[in-house]
Amino acid sequence: RNMPYDMATAGAPITQINSATNVLAVSPKLPDTTVKELIAWARANPGKLSFGSAGAGGTIHLAGEMFKALTGIDMEHIAYAARPAAHNDLFGGQIQLMFDGLPPALGHIRGGRLRALAVTTAKRSQLLPDLPTIAEAGVPGYAVQGWNGFVGPAGLPRSIVDRLHRETVKVLALEPVRQRLLALGAEPVGSAPAAFGAHMKAEREMWGKLIAKIGLRLD
Repeated sequence: RNMPYDMATAGAPITQINSATNVLAVSPKLPDTTVKELIAWARANPGKLSFGSAGAGGTIHLAGEMFKALTGIDMEHIAYAARPAAHNDLFGGQIQLMFDGLPPALGHIRGGRLRALAVTTAKRSQLLPDLPTIAEAGVPGYAVQGWNGFVGPAGLPRSIVDRLHRETVKVLALEPVRQRLLALGAEPVGSAPAAFGAHMKAEREMWGKLIAKIGLRLD
């Protein structure tokens, strides 16, 4: 509540670097193999579903809160100090699901320690192209992405903003950089400053409404 700055006015958007994918992964101990089956199980077993994250307020946590808000299911959030601890409880069935980053979960999915049901983004991931999005799998309107970008201080001269944008786009177009981002579950973006500013505004509004609705406080 007491942030010392307002991101709506404190920064000069330069460019969105990437868009990252999360995956809805469930414990193999859970019987569900589809998103619709998971929702049905949760409604038939109120109070028995919990999801983990690597800390409150991050994309992994908020992706679960968005899922709860759009489906109306009862699901408890368990915040862990680090991802490996959450994974261990997920493998053992102490928690039932996680909206994890795709690259950290990928090895566990391929090794059978986790079952992937869907990706959180609006379109499918190149890493798991046969896996549907959550919206495709039965939750219309659901779309959550992680992302990174460059922002300078408010009032940064336009000439500097434009040059930083141009040079970043050149780097993102390099094939080794593109392949590295894809291996991390992210796709290069390189949007124009105005487009990145609009994206940040849309994200603030979307998450702001959800946070206000559920009364989330980190302090």
